[in-house]
Amino acid sequence: MPKGVNYLARRVLGRNLVDLERRVSFRHVFETADAVGADVIWLGYGNISYPLLDYLKQNSCRRVVVDTDSVWSRFLLRGIPYATAGREAKRIEKAGRQKEFEEVRGTRLADVTTAVSPVDVDYYLKLARHPRQVHIFSNAIDMESYRQRPPAPPMLIKPCLHLAGSFGAGSPMEDAARWVTREILPLVRQRVPGVHLCIVGSGSKEALADLGGPGVTVAGQVESVLPYLCHADIALVPLRFESGTRFKILEAGASGVPVVSTTLGAEGLAVTHGKDILLADDPQSFSDAITMLITQPDEANRLAINLTELVYSQYSLSSLAQEGRAILDYLLQR
Repeated sequence: MPKGVNYLARRVLGRNLVDLERRVSFRHVFETADAVGADVIWLGYGNISYPLLDYLKQNSCRRVVVDTDSVWSRFLLRGIPYATAGREAKRIEKAGRQKEFEEVRGTRLADVTTAVSPVDVDYYLKLARHPRQVHIFSNAIDMESYRQRPPAPPMLIKPCLHLAGSFGAGSPMEDAARWVTREILPLVRQRVPGVHLCIVGSGSKEALADLGGPGVTVAGQVESVLPYLCHADIALVPLRFESGTRFKILEAGASGVPVVSTTLGAEGLAVTHGKDILLADDPQSFSDAITMLITQPDEANRLAINLTELVYSQYSLSSLAQEGRAILDYLLQR
């Protein structure tokens, strides 16, 4: 077989095998729904479940919820200004536009699309056929699991800044870590020379190994982030591109730790600058916020207490359960 034809045959066969695997796994969803007598199928990874949604709506009368954790197209497209090459920017734009197409079709097709914040609700409402197709289903955490304070790890040096996330190469968190170490930490150290940055999370050792040294610890992936977070002086959320609400801010609030974030880093959360969080979008103001919290512990404590109260009142499991019940009541009354 000629090389070009052979390549085409393998491409077609590969797509057919993927389609076959999808159909088999999709049928399994039906079988499970039948076995439990489900009236609603809730797609918990909605942003990647649009092919499954298509299949379900073509082959079932059940109502379907697409549960999104972000506006994925926005997540992708916001990375274009930070692409390191023109080819990378084009790849990002292509992926983002494809996701936009899926979001439009999926939001119109699903009985309900959930969004984690009012910001995301506004986006999906513009795509929906009618407003009741879009409901808020917030990110939430189990406050009880943060009440125990485990011992501090030996590598933690005070005063300590905590930066946690997933740090793949080229990821928003890698960009955030390099922005902090390159442009913000030097400004903080002019006034607080002994400040220490601890970076925790999957991929951090691989993506940020060059940052480790005096004043910066790259802890890598750990069994639990709590020993590092609970004993930190400040949690940092210096995101410059991404989309979706931030578990890192919710976790800090549950742990009683004050937060300095970019405006984008706190997007979608009902936080207020100066009341329960400090927001800053340039190196100087970000470093000023960090320095103020280190040198004014009473102010840091006030912000931390207010953030804890906010998380408890709006982002606990009980508030999430109420939102979930409202969605199911709407679907089952249709």
